Amino acid sequence: MNTRTRVLTGTALAVALGAGAFGAVSASATPAAAPAAASAAVAAKKDGPSDKNFTTTTHLTVDAATRAAQAALQAAQAENQKVTVAVVDRNGNTIVTLRGDGAGPQSYESAQRKAFTAVSWNAPTSVLVGRLAQTPNLKDIPGTLFLGGGTPVQANGAPVAGIGVAGAPSGDLDEKFAKAGVDALGK
Repeated sequence: MNTRTRVLTGTALAVALGAGAFGAVSASATPAAAPAAASAAVAAKKDGPSDKNFTTTTHLTVDAATRAAQAALQAAQAENQKVTVAVVDRNGNTIVTLRGDGAGPQSYESAQRKAFTAVSWNAPTSVLVGRLAQTPNLKDIPGTLFLGGGTPVQANGAPVAGIGVAGAPSGDLDEKFAKAGVDALGK
């Protein structure tokens, strides 16, 4: 056997023995470690020191989001307005979108962007329009739309969702319908 063959054979044998030893240590360590890990988890749950690493958030259910969207759409239909309603979660992800009969094609995206803008700043979009005068580059933030028609849904003062309405002839009307959606959640 030449030197190269002996070195490769020795290396392969060392790797195999090392893997076997590692497996044996791991296998024998697992049963002993399991009770310790379980008791640590129980202690953490009882004492709660790990709770500082997590947050608790409130989210709308799909049923609640649908109920809010339907209330907003019905409020618009009562005034013969053809709109689209979008409800987004705290992260701006769409939960539900309802496009009313005859709503314009631009209303779909506009409603989603208004809802996203309202939840992002925890303010009605009509209020945010005024902020553009001081900070015009706000409109450059992707996904936002600074037109009246979006309103946040709050739980304990914190934004948990946004409702956006688009398609009525004015942002004031859109926002009025969005507020009807928020009001429906309180019933």
